[in-house]
Amino acid sequence: MKFVDEAYIDIAAGDGGNGCVSFRHEKYKEFGGPNGGDGGRGGHVFAVADANLNTLVDFRFSRRHEAKRGQHGMGSDMFGAMGDDVTLKMPVGTIITDAETGEVLYELLQPGEVLMIAKGGDGGFGNMRFKSAINRAPRQKTPGWPGEKKELKLELKVLADVGLLGMPNAGKSTLIAAISNARPKIADYPFTTLHPNLGVVRVGPEQSFVVADVPGLIEGASDGAGLGHLFLRHLQRTRLLLHMIDFAPFDEAVDPVAQAKAIVGELKKYDKALYDKPRWLVLNKLDMVPAEEREARVKDFIKRFKYKGPVFEISALTREGCETLIKTIFQHIKAQQIQEQEPVYIDPRFVEEPPP
Repeated sequence: MKFVDEAYIDIAAGDGGNGCVSFRHEKYKEFGGPNGGDGGRGGHVFAVADANLNTLVDFRFSRRHEAKRGQHGMGSDMFGAMGDDVTLKMPVGTIITDAETGEVLYELLQPGEVLMIAKGGDGGFGNMRFKSAINRAPRQKTPGWPGEKKELKLELKVLADVGLLGMPNAGKSTLIAAISNARPKIADYPFTTLHPNLGVVRVGPEQSFVVADVPGLIEGASDGAGLGHLFLRHLQRTRLLLHMIDFAPFDEAVDPVAQAKAIVGELKKYDKALYDKPRWLVLNKLDMVPAEEREARVKDFIKRFKYKGPVFEISALTREGCETLIKTIFQHIKAQQIQEQEPVYIDPRFVEEPPP
């Protein structure tokens, strides 16, 4: 199924039903009085975050979503029925913005989260609402209120702990297949990955994190070259970026340092916040470098790249060095999660002092 991470929809909540003008008519009840009921509320439009969805493709083929209007009020003190609500299932990580102004209205960040994105109109009052001591036979009623109508843009940013970035054929898909349950397409030609892939990496019992693989970047990606710029948004919510380097390119004229600098430059152009995220260097395809040359080539690369952060030497194909990388990533993510937790306030009046 094609990965779709952007869609436009029109939504309309239901209008409220109109109030009713009616009077009680019974034998021997000459002045029965008003009994016109209120109109029913129009249906709301809800958005719910569904963990089983990973694309917005359904909204490409179904753009208009409209809730039912409320039923009109009736005589004999009968109120109109409420209109049926409409619930739209969206992937976790969907951002809902106003299509005209670009204002972010809602974000679905937790599985099962439910948001009202369009409110149904209230029902109008029937004439029984206007009865008073001086107005015994009111003939007033009010129409129902209109429901909200909006033009929305849906944008999906996948929720992952770790994002992989690098040039095409750097081995990102091979790595995510080696360490997770994801099975992306792998081939020996550039731009094999055409859409983001998510994989769950299990470190131990109840210990795991999510990795996102996006199409490879090339120089000029921030200006629209290649495919990677279309999916850079998916790296904005990650806690850590792994910058993968093809350390043994087929073309000997290709300089891995120049490629690495080009990727860093594209990140900075696209989003400064993304550029400032923690970013680790992963030197891949070490199995294709002679053992006696590895140490010297790695030192030369780091010196010319002027990199001072963590460096991991791996082979995604043979899984050499992958276990160390996985464990270090998990420890980093766990530490970040602990820092992000809000401190719990404890009232000192209820804290028992330890015995002397």
